[in-house]
Order: sequence, then structure tokens, then C-alpha cells
Amino acid sequence: MTAYDDAVQRYFAAWNAATPEELEKAVAAAFTEDATYTDPLAAVRGHDELAAAISGAQQQFPGFAFRQTGAVDGHHALVRFSWELVAAADGSAPVAGSDVITLADDGRISSVSGFLDRVPSA
Repeated sequence: MTAYDDAVQRYFAAWNAATPEELEKAVAAAFTEDATYTDPLAAVRGHDELAAAISGAQQQFPGFAFRQTGAVDGHHALVRFSWELVAAADGSAPVAGSDVITLADDGRISSVSGFLDRVPSA
């Protein structure tokens, strides 16, 4: 496993954490203390704001999990990957996106730029 794959696995561990305690630990393991996360719906910085954004997504989509799609691609400190949000009940994936992350020297994520490729129609 590459450092890129490891970072992406820790990223998904945070997004799929089952309890507030697991979320706190997973965010600390995946992200630097001053990490930023920006997508069309959020712009946050730091562990507390990251955990709140993740918790909000989990509350908006109960019974769903984030899953990587395709391969992880990276060079230097940049990593890109795609994902989808999958319903445990029926396997549907109404939301999908692509993210580009920047890794810090310690291998944790220092920034995320997220893009939504598929969203539910209103």
C-alpha cells in the first residue's frame, strides 16, 4: 500500500466513523490540526469543524457510507480519488464526487478540495 492509499483509507475511516469518539480519533489520525476542507457545500478548518461537517453529512444521510470508487492517483504531495455515498439498505448511491487532497510531511491530510459529480435531484 502506498502513502497515498493509506491517506485515502484514513480519510474514509473519518467519514464513516460510527460514534463521536471514533470520529474524533479518525479525524485526528487523518487530518493535520489546521487542515482545510472545501467543497460546494462546506468550507471548514481544523479538527472540530471537520468533525462537525462529517457529522452533519452523516445526519443528513443516515444509513449511508462513503466508498472509494476507482483507483487512487497521486504525485508529490497531491492525491486524487473518487467516491460515492452508498445506502446500506439497497446499495443505491445518490451522491458521488471526486476529491483532491494535499498531504503534509507526516502523511496526514492538510487540505481537501472536493467536487460533487452526482447529487440527488430536488
